[in-house]
Amino acid sequence: MEITISKTLKRTNPKLSLGVVEATVVVEKSSSNLWKEIEKQIAGAIRRYSLDGLGFIPEIATVRDTYKQLGKEPTRYRGSSEALIRRILRGKSLYRVNDVVDVNNLVSIETCHPVGSYDLDKIEGPIVFDIGKPGESYKGIGKEEINIAELPVFRDSIGPYGSPTSDSERAMITENTKHIIMVIISFSGTGVERATRRAAELLKCYASADVHEIKIVS
Repeated sequence: MEITISKTLKRTNPKLSLGVVEATVVVEKSSSNLWKEIEKQIAGAIRRYSLDGLGFIPEIATVRDTYKQLGKEPTRYRGSSEALIRRILRGKSLYRVNDVVDVNNLVSIETCHPVGSYDLDKIEGPIVFDIGKPGESYKGIGKEEINIAELPVFRDSIGPYGSPTSDSERAMITENTKHIIMVIISFSGTGVERATRRAAELLKCYASADVHEIKIVS
């Protein structure tokens, strides 16, 4: 699957890069071993971070800075990695969804990068990581319509379907998903290669993944 970053978004943040894993998977309930890894990372996040200190984490700070430059208030529209870590620090449990989504969240907690996973059979044409246009919105997963104008968004030939803040229902991972793309979004431009390799290994281990391609887009 072809994936690029738009010139306008790249001008906003020249460091922006994407780690991409394309794979065939078996979507099932998460194993106890996967949840042991997740719980280990949750414990580590509680030791390392505080709510007041999240803005000093480079991977989160650069998401906030990019959102500000695009005209979005980062305390209202948070990157998914920050939202996950804030949930953990507030003592709330994470939702158990399925093996792919839970691996997605594990990588995000480990790396502090937003991570998105999408059903490639629901995506048409090349993917562009772009900026939401005025008036654009979509139905979020478990949410109402989300205003994605001025947010970084993934779009295909049909339209936008995901963002580092909240994804749409159109390309969400379900028990019927077979072919996925997992994207690690590094606003800081650091750690993306290691995070992408880690994502691929976790998918192989916990989602019976046959990895077709691993690449970095910058």
